Amino acid sequence: MGAAGGASAGTGRLVDHFQLGLDAPICLTWELTYACNLACVHCLSSSGRRDPRELSTAECAAVIDELERMQVFYVNIGGGEPTVRPDFWELVEHATAHRVGVKFSTNGVKITPDAARRLAASDYVDVQISLDGATADVNDAVRGTGSYATALRAMERLSSAGVRGFKVSVVATRQNVPQLDAFKALADRYGAQLRLTRLRPSGRGADVWHELHPTADQQRDLYHWLTRHGENVLTGDSFFHLSACGDPLPGLNLCGAGRVVCLIDPVGDVYACPFAIHDEFLAGNVRDEGGFAGVWRTSPLFLDLRRPQTGGACTSCSAYDTCRGGCMAAKFFTGLPLDGPDPECVKGRGEAALATADPAATPRPSGDHSHRGPVRGAPVMLGMPATRPAPFCDESPLAGMRTEEVLHG
Repeated sequence: MGAAGGASAGTGRLVDHFQLGLDAPICLTWELTYACNLACVHCLSSSGRRDPRELSTAECAAVIDELERMQVFYVNIGGGEPTVRPDFWELVEHATAHRVGVKFSTNGVKITPDAARRLAASDYVDVQISLDGATADVNDAVRGTGSYATALRAMERLSSAGVRGFKVSVVATRQNVPQLDAFKALADRYGAQLRLTRLRPSGRGADVWHELHPTADQQRDLYHWLTRHGENVLTGDSFFHLSACGDPLPGLNLCGAGRVVCLIDPVGDVYACPFAIHDEFLAGNVRDEGGFAGVWRTSPLFLDLRRPQTGGACTSCSAYDTCRGGCMAAKFFTGLPLDGPDPECVKGRGEAALATADPAATPRPSGDHSHRGPVRGAPVMLGMPATRPAPFCDESPLAGMRTEEVLHG
């Protein structure tokens, strides 16, 4: 993939070329469905119910073919819970057959022994199990009752099938940062690799961010923990704002939104960042003329994001070249200006900015697909008799599975 925006290959720093954008994304997230059997309180896409406008199997396959032509190396598949789509494995096989690697995130509910053996036989599919507590009490408070047991059962099945190096994916919160060593030990026990992600105020996370995001002291503890563990713990460049604490963390250490990163949602909308699901960051739709490539290469929003950024007030800070002003989505959904400090700025400037932000003027994430009714804190129960046919988007995402499969696997 060549650098876009007029950057000359072979000159300057690699990060400078990435700032101007590439011909194709190097980190593409694709949410296949909003359907999910859980209702995690920090869900970045407010998932739960299917959207009846979901891309069809044929449309998804066409997108994959386009990604192959663009020479996209791999796609991060998520949701919702992607494995509940009946065509999930069909799409995975189509992608790998067309030289597009797949990394998918799952809560583990459909990682059966057969699925684990299938994953063990593939060199082009990587799986990460979502877990937000090293103990059931911490995890289930965020992800729902029984979700810890489901995740560990999936990890056991992957390990027993011979899958090595799968990921244990953790969103860092105020409650689980003290468990970092326990998370690492848990991943090591199953022959997995720990992956930490920053909590953003996106989706339902906007409602709990102030309560769940790590404290300033915990941010510094997290930085030092990451520097000790180096590349043995993956972060996906998620914590580049912490690089202002000292030496840069591994990664590009810049906001890649619209430059090297983007999101395709279940209905084909393309956003600049997986954590910025809002009309302000909507670049187009894969169903538009020109398809995904047209959106990526010609969207006015993406072209604007690829222009040199001023950095605003942050440019006067000695750490600006390291943290680049922090995360665009974190600023936007906490009501801070995009050219201002990150809300978790390690220099304390974000905290001061938050104190003056108007909560009433803070943007709300777009599209709430949350379950209707008392689902939060518990798995979606199956086998309940319906008094009327349910609309497609209200159906259980696990329709067709026996109740004991959901609760006990």
